[in-house]
Amino acid sequence: MDANAKKHTLRMLSYGLYVLTATDGEQTAAAAVTWLAQASLTPPLVMVGVKVDSNTHTLVEKTGKFAVNVVGEGQKEIAAAFFKPSHIEGDTINGYRFEAGPQTRAPLLLDLPAWFEAQVTDTVKRGDHTVYVAEVIEAGVRDEVARPLQLADTGWSYGG
Repeated sequence: MDANAKKHTLRMLSYGLYVLTATDGEQTAAAAVTWLAQASLTPPLVMVGVKVDSNTHTLVEKTGKFAVNVVGEGQKEIAAAFFKPSHIEGDTINGYRFEAGPQTRAPLLLDLPAWFEAQVTDTVKRGDHTVYVAEVIEAGVRDEVARPLQLADTGWSYGG
């Protein structure tokens, strides 16, 4: 296989930007993720790839729950704040205010337009990311007219 063709082709897949959060009560972690998609309408399932060596992965493995915060257009700087380790100070994580999710207690970022919480139902452990299939157990919208930020619109790439 031509490595450059593979890389270029895989980077042409469409991705949004999200902040995935998880907590076990003692520890909390958050990470920007791009590999996320809906997988079923009934029940409502999503699938997400989480980097194996991340603190977020450790907490999802431990609790089987997570929250996803949808990053909106014009919020690239918020996504960028979650490419580094999580730092909680009061009611902020990496400098952004949050509230605890009603089902998972995972951070829900107040500045982002939408969120959902999910319970892991299946796991695929292979490669440098674990793929979690999870059922959406709660959701909320803070800005009904917001459009999601697309990875292609940031100048960043992840994958290939």
